[in-house]
Amino acid sequence: MNDNVITMRAISQDVIGGPEVLKEVRLPRPVPGPGEVLVRVHAAGVNPTDWKHRGLPGLFLGEPPFVLGWDVSGVIETTGPGVTLFKPGDEVFGMLPYPYGAGSHAEYVTGPARAFAAKPAGIGHVQAGALPLAALTAWQALVDTAGLEAGQRVLIHAAAGGVGHLAVQIAKARGAYVIGTASAPKHAFVRALGADEVLDYRTTDIADTVRDADVVLDSQGSDHAIRSLRSLRPGGILVSLRLDGGNPALAEDAARLGVRAEVMLVQDDHAGMAAIARLAAEGRLRAEIAGTFELADAAKAHALGDTGRTAGKLVLTVR
Repeated sequence: MNDNVITMRAISQDVIGGPEVLKEVRLPRPVPGPGEVLVRVHAAGVNPTDWKHRGLPGLFLGEPPFVLGWDVSGVIETTGPGVTLFKPGDEVFGMLPYPYGAGSHAEYVTGPARAFAAKPAGIGHVQAGALPLAALTAWQALVDTAGLEAGQRVLIHAAAGGVGHLAVQIAKARGAYVIGTASAPKHAFVRALGADEVLDYRTTDIADTVRDADVVLDSQGSDHAIRSLRSLRPGGILVSLRLDGGNPALAEDAARLGVRAEVMLVQDDHAGMAAIARLAAEGRLRAEIAGTFELADAAKAHALGDTGRTAGKLVLTVR
């Protein structure tokens, strides 16, 4: 590497595999292009999509090497031509364009200025770094796609998970009646988030128990999404967060039952991030932090994520 190139620490991998393939490397510090900002990363969330990309071949990012990470909270270092939203020194948080804009598991990252929003002064970088991808997913599913309104009934599957626990809070902020599903040990946690009812998916047939939901948020996909259509009232909508939920049978069964079914992929969204920032500033939206890890310990965060037993979010911190 050229001695004149400014470098940074980053977590990369050369092969698909377990957490052990992640390693700290030095890479050239990126330079923001037109409409972009360079952010000095203070914290970056780790999401299921990160450990899936690390360990499963054939996903969006293709073959490594690559640097993972879509969540980011930090400080604007420099701005590219044409940026008016932010100035150097501004604290921001946001989600890099999904799925091809990964790279926040590093000391610096570039992204479109409008993928970010001002970080609320009342929350720290760890909290802000945990929110973007999961909160945007919940917001875009419940608000933009389903049009959730006050007084409606919403069923949120995996309500203790990264997206689910934020979706419960967003739905309550919208004035909805919230039914969450979770294993019994997590019921108290989900109720503390504001859920009106919590059902144990291990002992309860959810599709037979809930039959009058206006909205169902499903993160399991495939057959689970199809079965969840039975929980909707006529005219209701199911939003699936798994692309494999978009099989023809889902649309066919939805039409037969007189309901709607949509399959959604989260997108970077300045307006959505601004709405999330407002809720966070008001104390109505907060990520549960399941664990924090130094950047160099990214493999440990991935190993914990691989267990599938965390409630809330995992976050990398960058010093």
